[in-house]
Amino acid sequence: MKRRGVTVLFGAVMVVLLSVGMFMQVPYVVLGPGPTVDTLGSANGAEVIQVTGHATSTSAGQLRLTTVGVQPRANLYTAIRSWFDSEEAVVPRELIYPPGQTQQQVDQQNAQDFKRSQTSAETAALRELGFPVQVRITKVDPGGPSDGALAVGDILTGVDGVPAEDGEKLVELIRGKPAGTTLSIDYTREGRTVTARITTAGNPPAIGVRVEDQQPHPFQLSIKLDEIGGPSAGLMFALGIVDKLTPEDLTGGKIIAGTGEIDGRGAVGPIGGIGQKLVGARDAGARYFLVPADNCAEALANAQPDLVMAKVTSLRDALAALAQVRAGTTPTPCTAG
Repeated sequence: MKRRGVTVLFGAVMVVLLSVGMFMQVPYVVLGPGPTVDTLGSANGAEVIQVTGHATSTSAGQLRLTTVGVQPRANLYTAIRSWFDSEEAVVPRELIYPPGQTQQQVDQQNAQDFKRSQTSAETAALRELGFPVQVRITKVDPGGPSDGALAVGDILTGVDGVPAEDGEKLVELIRGKPAGTTLSIDYTREGRTVTARITTAGNPPAIGVRVEDQQPHPFQLSIKLDEIGGPSAGLMFALGIVDKLTPEDLTGGKIIAGTGEIDGRGAVGPIGGIGQKLVGARDAGARYFLVPADNCAEALANAQPDLVMAKVTSLRDALAALAQVRAGTTPTPCTAG
């Protein structure tokens, strides 16, 4: 066959293969860098963190949350191209969309996780600012262990002398001893501190009350940001709240990005997609990135030039890292171990 014929045949084969690749769906999704948002700034025409009834400060720098973009339907061509792209990841579809769940159900769960991350961020930030959580009784079970001893509106503060910093801790303390144990329950009523002796009952052990966590503060606080899912923005929301409600510019004029799930006590947990988030932070001009300690090994494997990675395990760690940035020193770095 003449050379021209071979060339034409090869070209035809390639066209066929590319055409097939464009339409052949594969059981993978492609992860890439998603948008970043400055929690100290605005999005969609509105401030991300909104405060009324309290003075707020302005910052010369930025605190940017980072996200991962998900391409839920990948064809063969896209999967192969993304496989060789160092800024993207190709992962089995079931890791993002578990079997038995539709894409819509996963998206709804991610939206719920995102809302919970905002609530946890507010709780952790306000705790850091000196507004403790109060565990308030909303119901006393008639005939239960606390009937006649505790009342709706009482604030439970401790069990056997150990502080109950929130409802979760209260349950932990009550369930830490067998049913039938008599506990000293500390509470406040109308400003007075009182102790009641209550014997637990049931399995698991309980004292027969319903409670809710409250965190009184003399201002209104809300987070306005949609179209982002999952819990990983919690840390950057918490930092943004602390920055807005304190006079000092926590950023030191720098662009600081980060990620991490946060609970109401300020503990920072690991997240997914750290490699893609580092790329997004780099593209947004960040010079520093706050990394959950359990993500450090993966972050180091995906390090970006001129992006300093600081290891954090808590909101307080993150605030310490920002203080080091302002002082011109290097924050505690990520390590592989």
